[in-house]
Amino acid sequence: MKAFIRVAKALSDPNRVRVLKLLQEGELCVCEIQKVLGLAQSTVSKHMKLLEDAGLVNRRRQGTWILYSLADGSESEYAKVMLAELAHWLDDDAELNQMREILPEAAVLRDCKTKN
Repeated sequence: MKAFIRVAKALSDPNRVRVLKLLQEGELCVCEIQKVLGLAQSTVSKHMKLLEDAGLVNRRRQGTWILYSLADGSESEYAKVMLAELAHWLDDDAELNQMREILPEAAVLRDCKTKN
């Protein structure tokens, strides 16, 4: 039950769903997510922690950066099912498509020194 609730809670926030959809494009660091969503770094970090705890995202360190990617669902069957379903949902969402267009611009911020 706890694993299901963690996944459901993680998916209950629109920004966390947006992050998952953006991660379908590839790995992102906090500064890139921050730029695309227009959120504070601390807010993005809290969102990422919830997504990671639910087994929906993985993180890895590369130098000073923490890079996030979609998980494979091996930690939670609930996360696996939701990630598989989410892969096909919201592809025609105008707001998400605008955010995808901003991603290349946000990628130049990978040094995380530029503030939003």
